[in-house]
Amino acid sequence: MDVTKAVQNYLNKMITEVTGMKVLLMDAETTSIISMVMTQTQLLQREVYLIDRVDNTQREKMRHLKCICFVRPTGESVQALVEELRDPRLVLLYRDLADFSNTLKKSDIERLAEVDENEVVREIQEYYADFLSINPELFHLNVSAPSHPLFVENLSTWDTRTFSRVTEGILAMLLALKKKPLIRYEKSSALARKLASELSYQIQQEGPLFDFRRPDTAPILLIMDRRNDPVTPLLLQWTYQAMVHELIGITNGRVDLSGLPDVRPEMREVVLNPEQDSFYRKSMYLNMGDLGSNIKSYVDEYQTKHKSSAQVESITDMKKFVEDYPEFRKLSGNVTKHVTLVGELSRQVGRGHLMEVGELEQSLAVNDNHTQDLKTLRAMVERTDIPEDARIRLTLLYALRYEKSPQNATPQLLDILARSGVSDKKIALVGHVLQYAGADQRLGEDLFSNNNVFSRTKNAFKGLQGVENVYTQHVPHLVETLQECIKGKLRDQLYPFIEGASRDKPQDIIVFMIGGATYAEAHEINKLNAQHPAVRIVLGGTSVHNSQSFLKEAAESVGRWGGASGKNNSNTGGKENDPQAERVKSNRIGA
Repeated sequence: MDVTKAVQNYLNKMITEVTGMKVLLMDAETTSIISMVMTQTQLLQREVYLIDRVDNTQREKMRHLKCICFVRPTGESVQALVEELRDPRLVLLYRDLADFSNTLKKSDIERLAEVDENEVVREIQEYYADFLSINPELFHLNVSAPSHPLFVENLSTWDTRTFSRVTEGILAMLLALKKKPLIRYEKSSALARKLASELSYQIQQEGPLFDFRRPDTAPILLIMDRRNDPVTPLLLQWTYQAMVHELIGITNGRVDLSGLPDVRPEMREVVLNPEQDSFYRKSMYLNMGDLGSNIKSYVDEYQTKHKSSAQVESITDMKKFVEDYPEFRKLSGNVTKHVTLVGELSRQVGRGHLMEVGELEQSLAVNDNHTQDLKTLRAMVERTDIPEDARIRLTLLYALRYEKSPQNATPQLLDILARSGVSDKKIALVGHVLQYAGADQRLGEDLFSNNNVFSRTKNAFKGLQGVENVYTQHVPHLVETLQECIKGKLRDQLYPFIEGASRDKPQDIIVFMIGGATYAEAHEINKLNAQHPAVRIVLGGTSVHNSQSFLKEAAESVGRWGGASGKNNSNTGGKENDPQAERVKSNRIGA
């Protein structure tokens, strides 16, 4: 299973079916879908000489060109097609083939037929490339708040528009991969249950589309909820791809570097795509130490090719080397890009003391050591040389782990944050996340292995085995779930089937994370695929989070239904009558 190749195959078929010079029209969403898997150069090689938006009303007449229109079957995109077919200045131009990224309603086809008086539409086809492919084993739907909120009235009710988009995206992904799966879902999530039921119903309704050759073992679609693991998106990551997303941000394969000091014009926005960048493909899962060695070797390789004798021993030397050699810079933009990125990561890690932050984060995530962790945490949240966002994340990790503990000191930590100048808006994020994904929301999930002595002992031994260093101790909740699924031992009580059942060990597993996946989880999927050659796993999500986007979504979601003033007072450790706790809760958590 390769989601990137699935989309590429659709696009190649769509484009090559129209011979000769052609125009490609897209909407905002299909533009992102195509840009993730195909470059302008590759489109040009396939005789696509113009790329434009379908809603551009200022397009020039080009009667000599054929046209492919690839859009999502949304009301806006269908209306844009209707307007173009209705306007003679555009209708007579170059319409040839209309393609949709998902199933198209019969009423929409009739609308297009009615306005196509000049009969310029030769063919309408459905290509199920309705998701954004990032890596061969990772995709997302670009669905997140505020444009696509998950919830409406409460944490159990889907937003209707978002629910429809997520359903369509998953169905398209299944059709692209040619899979008719058994569907399992996290029982504690009302959203997962409703999505699983709807997908099962739609697969039955679209019976002929899912009439694939039956494999020996039925594939599994496993639907999970981000709220059952709020820890993973809050942790600093130390692999290349995940670090770039956490510290700088990756949006549809692009990284905005315009805010960096002394960045060259050509480096203000760079592309990170494993299909088009061999160094990135080899290095995206490397930790910071191995990445430094790899990029030094990369620079040394080009130095050798250019017969340069400059000494390169550090990130600063690498940047100077690139700046001092214009010819080198011209011929090796890719090296320049990665040296710039790694240099910025190194700068942020040093400036924000993120090594110290990361070590404490890992301890809070995996160890039950309240006294020592609280002592270290108190000292760290007072430090103004550590970024505010990092101090908020540390407080959140503490609040999540010790939410039900009688020793919970979250109110005192919030008070320290306030005295050190952190804004009320940021401090309120702690309460928002507890409402969004606190212990009361994680029904049936022992995220921190706190419930009994056996789970705590298991967690302690697990922390001693196979850990590369103190910065990689935490293992996402998803991994243990998948390991049980691979063995055929995933418990029905926690992950029931919607219809049917199987005790067979699956060969193909598709995981979908409501509320957003992470690059850390994608890294774990990559490792599981390598460890189990007989099993193929793909991860998808409504979006791909870093800590900032996760906190924003939590705050947006809670704000939509007033959850900050809800029933859950566990963020204060049960001290409802403590005046200090009440003051902090009222002023800092928005209750």
